[in-house]
Amino acid sequence: MKSFHLIRRSDVTLKQKVLLYILGIVISFVIGGIFLASLGINPIIYYRDMITIGLIGNRYPAKCVEGFLKLFVPLIITSVALSLSFKMRFWNIGGEGEFITGAIFAALVAFKLGPVLPTTAVIPLMGIAAALAAGVIGFITAHLKVKFNTNETLVTLMVNYIMLYVIKYIGETKAEWNFFLRDDSERPVFAKFPESAMMPGIKIGDFTLLASVIIAILITVGVYYYIKTTKHGFEVSVVGDSTNTAKYAGMSVYKITVRTIFISAALIGLAGAFTAASSGTISTDITNNVGWTGVIVAWLSKLSTPAIALVSVLISVLQYGCQVASASYPSIDHNFADLMQGIFLFSILAADFFGNFKIVKTGGKNDA
Repeated sequence: MKSFHLIRRSDVTLKQKVLLYILGIVISFVIGGIFLASLGINPIIYYRDMITIGLIGNRYPAKCVEGFLKLFVPLIITSVALSLSFKMRFWNIGGEGEFITGAIFAALVAFKLGPVLPTTAVIPLMGIAAALAAGVIGFITAHLKVKFNTNETLVTLMVNYIMLYVIKYIGETKAEWNFFLRDDSERPVFAKFPESAMMPGIKIGDFTLLASVIIAILITVGVYYYIKTTKHGFEVSVVGDSTNTAKYAGMSVYKITVRTIFISAALIGLAGAFTAASSGTISTDITNNVGWTGVIVAWLSKLSTPAIALVSVLISVLQYGCQVASASYPSIDHNFADLMQGIFLFSILAADFFGNFKIVKTGGKNDA
């Protein structure tokens, strides 16, 4: 009886892998172009606007760059943070929940301390509160994993839904205790942060370079050197390769795991704080699915920090570019951006699969 098996390929060169990725991107654009053409939209013009994030012919190009960076910052921080846990083979898929946790605690600080403290104090306190709150979630999941061998995938997945319902409850409940909502609105609406809780930036002409962009770059560089040059970074790699080897070498697997997952979750919480401070409010869809997209970015990048930076740029261009390009056509809405992202990611993942595996047929009348 004939059957099919997957076998890991060892004969694919780097050049061939790059060509496979390029082919995957081309196929995704062709499929997207067919959808666009069926709606009466010129794919070439649409893709031009998408790739250039709407800069061509735009009277306010600075706004396009600012919009792109608001998507890029949370994505790169989340992706880098998730790569830390994945290097330890700790499957943290709770990025959405940790992000929401960070945003909620950042908002709490903004509303309570924003009216009485200056920006130089409020923004750091928002970041610290967000990082600690999300970090505690990471600590708990890591503790349960090491001490009781719980399934971290299920635990972190449940965190996503718990925090999603928490922020929905906050956003839909008009009550005296709920300072997150506007007082002057009959229906529940999230309030705007005080001016002192807004992310500061450097004005460069019409463009404002937010502090969160600079911090995100520093975090990315810091994580790269943390993994490559420090003892703690080396321990992360050892535990990820083999916990038995780590124990034999005298390493504390519990301490390393808890420390690393705390840092990972804390960075994601910090990304939530940055997003809230940049937007000046929170919402039930504040994550923009960054927790899920970050997983894909980390894996597409093979957990390489420089590659994560590059892929984060490409995904952010795709997301924001689709939003900008779609705005010019009434026949499509913002959901097309999600469709294009799905097609793009599926094509890249397919290219990655065929670059690493091949399907062979076994069995038959000639087999023993």
